[in-house]
Parts: sequence; structure tokens; C-alpha cells
Amino acid sequence: MVIVDGSVGEGGGQILRTSLALSLCLGIPFKITNIRAHRKKPGLRRQHLVCVHAAAQIGKAKVQGAKPGHQELTFIPADIAPGNYHFDIGTAGSTTLVLQTILPALMIAKGPSTLILEGGTHNPFAPPFDFMQRVFIPVINSMGPKINAQLERPGYYPKGGGRLNIKIQPAKKLRTFHINQRGEISECRANAIVAGLPRHIAERELGVIEQKLGWNKKCLRVIEQPADIGPGNIVCIEIKSKHITEIFTGFGKKGVRAEDVAKIAANAATRYLEAGVPVGKYLADQLLLPLALSGSGSFTTLKPTLHTRTNSDVIKFFLDINININQTSNDVWCISTSF
Repeated sequence: MVIVDGSVGEGGGQILRTSLALSLCLGIPFKITNIRAHRKKPGLRRQHLVCVHAAAQIGKAKVQGAKPGHQELTFIPADIAPGNYHFDIGTAGSTTLVLQTILPALMIAKGPSTLILEGGTHNPFAPPFDFMQRVFIPVINSMGPKINAQLERPGYYPKGGGRLNIKIQPAKKLRTFHINQRGEISECRANAIVAGLPRHIAERELGVIEQKLGWNKKCLRVIEQPADIGPGNIVCIEIKSKHITEIFTGFGKKGVRAEDVAKIAANAATRYLEAGVPVGKYLADQLLLPLALSGSGSFTTLKPTLHTRTNSDVIKFFLDINININQTSNDVWCISTSF
């Protein structure tokens, strides 16, 4: 049994989610202690428990300690069971983080699966649906699985109420990847979305992006959604290149000016463009686990976040693998794996 200290490195829920994903894929039981020990509200919260229960269903697992506030959990998986699943977080907790937990196992399962996930689809501190659909999943599909993700209804923080539909055709074996060149940029666009909020918020956000990135107005679009979905506001900057697509996001929230929301996304996009790398810092965090499962591969990215480094440490608890993280030039890093 693998023993994982949930307080190391980044010390958040990502340690639990990575451990659950690897446990399912490899059939290795684990015990995690000190779950979110240094957080304002330590231990398991509702969104973490949904990940645990989802993983337990898919892996026919025995679980001990899956209760709100608990800081210790034991997870003993059996077989991966493909099928049709419906998981409802019941809050604005992130549906994409639940997907992140169970997708690796289902994309190597013995049969296809369908997932209905309900909760938050666009909230801070988690990958928004747009990122998962247009950035992360295309890379995973290049590895052999065929995943189709559809947004049936968006769910913004703090209301939630979103719904995702995911269809997964697994691969018999995962192909690895090397993403070290971005290639020529073929398309740039920015969407400012408002739901139940004034249109001028989105227009002000796009004005900042136009100024900071120098993009033509044809690349900028306001999307107004029904008031009953909101309130919600998100800015998505999408950069499509020959070998990869990246998305940079700013989330509107009460008390934060529209201009400042847009600056967050625009500054991230500017840094990415100036560095010339293919993989942004958040995608790097998402790709590390599937890359490790596939064997030897590599990608070039920005300076790795603490999330990425912590993910690396957790992966090495479960897999006897080399994960090399090396700086090659100013703000350019190469991450590679090998057995």
C-alpha cells in the first residue's frame, strides 16, 4: 500500500485526486493522511468526496474515511468498471476536477463509458470546461482514446447548476507524445461571457484585451447567456497553433473590476506568446499524469507551478519513473518522463 502525505508540496485536493487516478489505473491501494491540513477548512470537503465516491464506483473500491472534514482516507481499488455514470456535486464545486480524477482510468478501461457531471463548469481554481474541451482533451485523443465532451448547461460560481456530457471510447494502449514546438499560430480569439449581468462588463473586458494584445475587433466576441444561468462572467482567450491550442481565463467576481478580470487573462496570454512555448503552465499540470502513464515523452512549458511539482512527487509514489524538470532558457522549461 502506498502512503501519501497530503500536506506536502502544494498541499491541496490535487494530491488526493492524483492519488485516486493513479490508484485506479494501476490497481494500487493507498492511504492518504493530512488531507488539506494547512487549508483554512482542512480535510475532505463535498467536492473532494464526490471525487472519492466517483472513483470508488468506477474502481469497485473499498474506502475508509470518506466523511466531511476527515484528514485520512484509505482507498483499495478492484477492477475498472466502464459504463454509464451520473455524478452530481450538488454545489458549484468543479465538474472538471471530478473528470480529471476518473478520466485516466476510463480511457484505458475495457469498454466505453458515458459520464453526466453536474455542478460548477466555470469557477476559479479549476480548469473551465472550455479548457478541458479544446485544450486538454485533444491532446488525450492524440494518445489513442476518443473523448467527446459537451456542455449541456454552464454552471458559474457560486450558483453551480452546470451539466457536462462526456463520452469515452478507451484505447488498448496509450501512445506517448512529444510537444516541444508550438508551430505557426493559425487563429486567435477572445470571448467575454456574461450571464445575468450587463453587456458593458464584457465590452470593457474585450477593450482591455484589444489594447493589451493588439488584436483586431473581429477576434473579439461578447456572448450573452440567459439570466437564470447566472450571475456569471468569464473571459477566455484562445490561441490556436499548428500543434496545440491554449486558453487563458479570467473569472469575474463581486468587487473585482471588469478591466482587472481581463488583465489576468491578457497577461497570461502575453507571457505565453513571449516565451514561445507550446504548453501553458496549467496544461503542464494536467498533462503530467497521462504522460507518465504512457511511458517516455516530453513537453516544453513555462516555469512549472507548485501544483505541477507536487503532481510529480505524487506520481513517483505510484510509478517507478523518472520525471525530469529542466530549465532550458529564460522562462522555458522541458518536462520529460522515462522508465
